Amino acid sequence: MIEVSNLTKDYGARRAIDGLNFEARQGEITGFLGPNGAGKTTTMRILTGYMPPSDGAATIAGYDVVRDSLEVRRRVGYLPETVPLYTEMTVFDYLKFMADLRRLPEAEDIIEETLEMVGLLDRAGGYIGNLSKGMRQRVGLAQALLHRPEVLILDEPTIGLDPAQIIEVRNLIREIGKERTVLLSTHILSEAQQLCDRILIINKGKIVAEDTPQNLQSNLSGAQRVQLTVRGDTAKLAEKIGKVDGVENVILSGEEQLEFQYAAGKDVRPAIARMVVEANLDLLEMRAIGLSLEEIFLTLTKEAPAESEE
Repeated sequence: MIEVSNLTKDYGARRAIDGLNFEARQGEITGFLGPNGAGKTTTMRILTGYMPPSDGAATIAGYDVVRDSLEVRRRVGYLPETVPLYTEMTVFDYLKFMADLRRLPEAEDIIEETLEMVGLLDRAGGYIGNLSKGMRQRVGLAQALLHRPEVLILDEPTIGLDPAQIIEVRNLIREIGKERTVLLSTHILSEAQQLCDRILIINKGKIVAEDTPQNLQSNLSGAQRVQLTVRGDTAKLAEKIGKVDGVENVILSGEEQLEFQYAAGKDVRPAIARMVVEANLDLLEMRAIGLSLEEIFLTLTKEAPAESEE
C-alpha cells in the first residue's frame, strides 16, 4: 500500500508537486495521469527513494520513504520511463546481476520464472543491445518484478511496444494487480480506462480528481447524455422528444440516430421509449453516453503548462 500525505517538492523557486494526498491500495491498480510537467515523474521518484521530498511524508508498505529508504526499496519494483539497461550484457546476465544486488536466493530459478512471465525466455542469451525497444521495455519490467515486490510503480510501461506486446503486458499488469499495489502512469487514456480500478489526475502539482473511471464520468457529466437509434422518421421524433419536460439539446447525429440530454435525477428514458413505440417506430438502441476519459482529462487539465518536468 502507498500512503502520501502533504507531499511537496520544490526545485529552487519552482514547486513541482504541492501538498499531494492520496492512497494506492493493495489489490488495486491506480492510474496516475497528468500532462507533461504536472509532477507525475517527480512523485514516482520520491516514492522509489530516488530523491527526497521538500516537505510532507510518504509510506510504502508501512515504511517511510526517507527514514526507511532501504526497506522501501526492498518492497518496490520500479519501471522508469527510460529503462537503465546495460546493453553489453545478455538478458540473463543483466537479471542475474540485479538478483545478486538484491541478494535473492535461488536466483536462477527466479530469473527463469520472470523471463517466462514477461515472454523473454527465448531471448535469455541475447545481448540487450541487439533487442528492439519493445523487448528492452520487457527486460525493464522483468527487473522490476524480479524480487516479487509488494508495490509496483510503472512509468509508461507499454511505451514502444507493438499492439500484441501491449496486450500481453496489460494482461500481466492485471494479474499482478490482483495481489499487489500497482501505481501506473500512462499517457494512453484508453489504457488507464481499461486497466485501472481508480484514477488520480494531477495538474500543476496538485491532485485535481480522484475516483473510479466510471464515477469520474458520471460526476463530471452533469446532464445525462443518451444516444437513440430508431428506424423511421427521426426528424419528427426529435421534435417530439424536445418537448418532453427535462429534455434539452436534441441533436440529429445520423440517419437513424439522435442524441439528447436530460437533467441528472430526472430519468426520461422510459417516457422516450414509450413515445417511440407509440409513433410506430422501431427502437433499435438506447444507451447512455458519458464523458470520455479524454474529455475529462482535458476538462481538468486545460490550463496545464506545456513545459517538461525535465
